[in-house]
Amino acid sequence: MLGGAGVLLGVSAGTAQAAEVAYATECIPPAISGLPPVQGTTKVEITAPAEAKVGDEVEVVWKFVQAASKNPNILDLEQNTVQPTGTLKAAGAQTGDIAMQGPRENPPIPKNSDMKLSDMKGKLKLTAPGEVTLTPDAYNINVNKPISTDTKCTPKEAVKQGATIKVTGAGGSSGGTTGGLPTVIPTLPTGVPTGLPTGSSSPTPSESETGGDDGGASTGGAAGGGGGGQSDFTGKEVQVPYKCKTPIGDKEATSPVQINAKKNGGSFDLTVQFKKSVMDSPADIPKDSVKPSMEVALGGADKGTVHVEGPTNSEDIKSGEPIEIPDLTGTYKPGASGESTLSPGVLTIKALGTTTTCTPAKSEVSLTLDTSEQASGASGGGSAGGSAGGSSTNGGLAATGAEDHGTLKALGLVAGTALLLGGAVFTFMPGRRTR
Repeated sequence: MLGGAGVLLGVSAGTAQAAEVAYATECIPPAISGLPPVQGTTKVEITAPAEAKVGDEVEVVWKFVQAASKNPNILDLEQNTVQPTGTLKAAGAQTGDIAMQGPRENPPIPKNSDMKLSDMKGKLKLTAPGEVTLTPDAYNINVNKPISTDTKCTPKEAVKQGATIKVTGAGGSSGGTTGGLPTVIPTLPTGVPTGLPTGSSSPTPSESETGGDDGGASTGGAAGGGGGGQSDFTGKEVQVPYKCKTPIGDKEATSPVQINAKKNGGSFDLTVQFKKSVMDSPADIPKDSVKPSMEVALGGADKGTVHVEGPTNSEDIKSGEPIEIPDLTGTYKPGASGESTLSPGVLTIKALGTTTTCTPAKSEVSLTLDTSEQASGASGGGSAGGSAGGSSTNGGLAATGAEDHGTLKALGLVAGTALLLGGAVFTFMPGRRTR
């Protein structure tokens, strides 16, 4: 990188010159947004001294006349949430990359309006006499609310030079830094989400381990609960086809889910697990921002639903770190005697003020239990039994993927929307291991 410890020139440099350059640009929205690449035109104005001497350190300014795309018609961007960084190419008498950075300063940017990006500045230490040309190259746009995301924009044609500095004199040392400006352009996750988030780390016991010997084949669950002293009941992993209502529209997804139970007097402690998926987070997720819950559907002898929920994320999750949906837990108090079935029901995930609701397209029984009617039990009512799990929070997040429904994008949301230039959504990404 070019730059150094020379004195930054102002008055002693030649008169500043400014030249506007326009070039075709492709901008890649965050992979978390599910939006396709955007083709547009970037217009910038490069300002630099017309003349300077070897050994001088000069300041170069990159002004955005026009970004490659507007803020899409989805979300208003708050004031001072957008920051550009970029690279300016030096060629001619000396070559190299000049790191450019602008302050996080912008007016409120309404949806479906032009992006407003601050001026970027960088420093160049002149090391050889002759003409040094300055040409704009790739740039990155970061939006830091409600989570930090980046959009990377690159030229799609040869770009004309934006300014030329005539360097005179001899001597001067080369090398150095860029005055403390960053020299690495942020990159984005590129994976496409294909699995619904899960969180159980416990293995699935075999039928022989659970002791269930009736109801498993036809209902998919371990039966029991009324005899033989059995207290633990392991359900079958079932593929649940979900139809989801999200802040960016309707989505379909299929997820593997398993319901397990532990007898507790006349009631059962339930645990719902999302299976076979471990994800890496493509963006920073704040602590206590994600809250999942489900209404387990009852059938057979009993009717109604049982509310189960999981805790919020107890720590901040950094981009690239594994992220899991925790086990959902709750208590089932039977409202009827006989053979009762339990199926994954409506899934609700909240985060940062938004809600995504996923409803099964068809019922898939995971567990069958022999139940005895309890006072104030479930039969026919709404949410049955007490809920369990961690602290509650306002906000929502859902991320699903389905092999049967093709590649799905942006089904998990934070702040309920996708932004083209720096965004507010993320989806879970499949990891490299399964349970």
